[in-house]
Amino acid sequence: MARHTLTQRMTTSSETIPAEEIDFADLDARRFILIKGAKVHNLKNIDVAIPRNMLVVVTGLSGSGKSSLAFDTLFAEGQRMYVESLSSYARQFLGRMEKPEVEYIRGVSPAIAIEQKVNTRNPRSTVGTSTEIYDYLKLLFARIGVTYSPISGDVVRKDTVTDVVDFMLAHPEGTRVLVMAPLLVRPGRTLAEELNILLSKGYNRIVRGGETQFIEEVLEGEELAEISEAEELFILIDRAAVQPDDEDTQYRLSDSVQTAFFEGEGSCVVEIVGQEQRTFSDKFELDGILFEEPSVNLFSFNNPYGACKRCEGFGKVLGIDPDLVIPDKGLSVFEGAIAPWRTEKMSEWLKPLLRNGIRFDFPIHRPYKDLSQAEKDLLWTGNSHFKGLDAFFNEIEKQTHKIQYRVMLSRYRGRTTCPDCRGSRLRKDAAYVKIAGASITDLVLKSIEDALDFFKNLELDEHSQQIGKRILTEINNRLEYMVRVGLGYLSLNRLTNSLSGGEFQRIKLATSLGSALVGSMYILDEPSIGLHPRDTQRLVGVLESLRDLGNTVIVVEHEEEVMHAADQIIDIGPKAGTGGGHLVFQGDWEEVKEYGKNGKEKANSHSYTLDFLLGKDSIPVPTFRRKFTHFLELKGARENNLKDVSAKFPLNTLTVVTGVSGSGKSTLVRKLLYPALMRTKGEYGEDVGKFDELAGSLNRVEAVEMVDQNPIGKSSRSNPVTYIKAYDYMRQMMADLPLAKARGYKPSHFSFNVDGGRCEVCQGEGQVKIEMQFMADIYLKCEGCGGKRFKQEILEVKYHEKDVADILDMTVDDAIDFFRDSEERLVEKLQPLQDVGLGYVTLGQSSNTLSGGEAQRVKLASFLGKGNSNKGKTLFIFDEPTTGLHFHDIKKLLAAINALVDQGDSVIVIEHNMEVIKCADWIIDLGPEGGESGGYITYAGTPEDMVGLEGNYTADFLRGKLGKA
Repeated sequence: MARHTLTQRMTTSSETIPAEEIDFADLDARRFILIKGAKVHNLKNIDVAIPRNMLVVVTGLSGSGKSSLAFDTLFAEGQRMYVESLSSYARQFLGRMEKPEVEYIRGVSPAIAIEQKVNTRNPRSTVGTSTEIYDYLKLLFARIGVTYSPISGDVVRKDTVTDVVDFMLAHPEGTRVLVMAPLLVRPGRTLAEELNILLSKGYNRIVRGGETQFIEEVLEGEELAEISEAEELFILIDRAAVQPDDEDTQYRLSDSVQTAFFEGEGSCVVEIVGQEQRTFSDKFELDGILFEEPSVNLFSFNNPYGACKRCEGFGKVLGIDPDLVIPDKGLSVFEGAIAPWRTEKMSEWLKPLLRNGIRFDFPIHRPYKDLSQAEKDLLWTGNSHFKGLDAFFNEIEKQTHKIQYRVMLSRYRGRTTCPDCRGSRLRKDAAYVKIAGASITDLVLKSIEDALDFFKNLELDEHSQQIGKRILTEINNRLEYMVRVGLGYLSLNRLTNSLSGGEFQRIKLATSLGSALVGSMYILDEPSIGLHPRDTQRLVGVLESLRDLGNTVIVVEHEEEVMHAADQIIDIGPKAGTGGGHLVFQGDWEEVKEYGKNGKEKANSHSYTLDFLLGKDSIPVPTFRRKFTHFLELKGARENNLKDVSAKFPLNTLTVVTGVSGSGKSTLVRKLLYPALMRTKGEYGEDVGKFDELAGSLNRVEAVEMVDQNPIGKSSRSNPVTYIKAYDYMRQMMADLPLAKARGYKPSHFSFNVDGGRCEVCQGEGQVKIEMQFMADIYLKCEGCGGKRFKQEILEVKYHEKDVADILDMTVDDAIDFFRDSEERLVEKLQPLQDVGLGYVTLGQSSNTLSGGEAQRVKLASFLGKGNSNKGKTLFIFDEPTTGLHFHDIKKLLAAINALVDQGDSVIVIEHNMEVIKCADWIIDLGPEGGESGGYITYAGTPEDMVGLEGNYTADFLRGKLGKA
């Protein structure tokens, strides 16, 4: 199919043909996905024909109707069609799923939606398990893993009947051999009783001291009394001559060896007469240890058999936290670095170290952070001259019947990595099984990039290669896809619930690539979230791979680089909310350029997206950069992959922390700076990461606000107007109406959080959740209130012909227009939501339907809307606030953020978006790579100075935004 066939029909020059002029009857559903008359949410009865087997980007302003088209219409119909194929039992629940409000959809392929939500309920779920890589690793180690003894380092193996027979047949023909089993005297029996039992089983001879004796003669003679308990006796099972070519002899020897293993409880002794004697064992043991044979369950931490016995498969235990024991790494042992040994009584443990340190060359005056790893370990293990911290805490634990010791112990306890499994969650002996010197524990703790290098350079013997070939292919493919989607810095052991929405989405994308489906329809929700522009290029390659496999890839996206790679762009708009929902433009890049040249703009077809893509609109570079005199300085940051770095964060400015994915940005700001600041305020209970000191103008920060992407409320009834405290005013407004007063309604009657006026069937939710065992939970409209949330009598109270449910269904923009002339206070409350680009959100939209970026902007609006007693002395921290934002809305966001800085507050933003980075007063760039290759501060300064750097990824992309060559 020619790529432009559809767009040539739909567009003439740069003018978009109205949807009603598309002749759908002329289009082939085998070549196009046809959507006719879509009216879901704010969509204005639009017709769209999406070409199959192409990369299609659906874009437009935030809230213009992109997700309504891609997810709520197209994917919802695909899911509904799938449900029709299920059993009648499943359909009794799912048959109530509402059909999308659309005339028809034809040509729908099996649909796979890859959204941003981290929807895992299993606290043990890891990157490895969710990508299926770990399943293949378990299989690989169970099949070709070799067990090594931790004592001698020798290979542990058990002997089979075939091994023993082959050993005998390897000798020259006619060689005499004896097959024996150790004579074991079972508990409760005498030697005489054991010999009599052997006689009854049909055995005639034993071997004592190399000589064969008849059992009857031993029992009848005087020799029985002479045999000591320590003397080694053998049961003679068989005597034979080696005949390699005689099958009967081979069968006879095999049977004899099997009998010997049985009588000897796993041991068989073979004597080559006149030459050697050798013991074989069919037990998996060595150095006095009985090992578990490699199996899939041995490597499964979700199974009690394979889970670490100490941490029960969670990877963490309650133990002594080294960071609490030695809180200030800048102090030396002499200066009191070891906190529990600072008191007069406990200093008795320290004195031997100070007195004898010179004898074993220990630097007692050197700061702890400058000690070598061996010297740090010595503080815990101790030696002949002093008892270490391990011995100290063991002694304290023995004294825990005394309250003062229990209190002391609790001060230094924390959630620490399990010492038995090193956080891998697997039983300790699983690490004894290795492939090319690496255990499964070693591999899951490596970064994915390092694990891929290991498998690419793996050399196996021919037998192992033959067994593991197919498994290794799957492992390599999946690891490569993970690197290609920009997640090479993660480890397979990383918990899934600790990932960002963007990371989890890209994991599912890599898993989809690994499954190699064809003829499917992938619908992705902004997969570029959380990616540095360098990594976005890799992501585009992955999307193109999905398309080239024969899939239709539909991406809801704002990222310019993804749009440039698209075969087609569909722009929904022209505005957000009720002003959106139109098909503004559909075409490829040739037609985008034609649109720019022609310059004609019809009603409802002005495209903010194309204006930015064609350079007609842009976010201007600030004319000046704010200077600073005060700052905060974080010294000696060592959490996660940070390499003992120090960073200055200017106050009263807009500071942007950037760097490639996994370089350490969130660790520096969210795990160190924020909790450290909160601890100085006495308001933070969680553990602070590893660093030396927080210095600088701490007295100039009176409040710290983390504006992150976590949901705005724990309850699904939470929504934007309740969060910004506007709903309190609305409820009072409704209760003051004449009908409400006549009926005695209080403001609480207009609340869906308490009993009274809310629908009791759905508890004010407006929908009922059906938990499905075999697929994701589904939400159905409440049959009691029809999704209105309130009782019918409450809905009879109307404000200017609008009941409370109608008002909650208004968008912020519509509500501001509706109340502008009558309720100024309410408009003032709602205005900040419009200022941060959320004018399209409905007032009552459930918090669990808001994206992370939307939730973040609701929080920002709440700060803008309320009177701030700490104005000018508040530090705001934003974590990727441009998530889900169109270029046009980023302008609004930057205006809101700059308003905070202009009133004297300080703002720190973790961000990848170059439009925000170019507007920063100060940039802190981490890198140079992600994971172990990151964790360094590669630059700190202004954007203008940064573009002169060579070999810096951020500088390379920033150059174009600042107009530098």
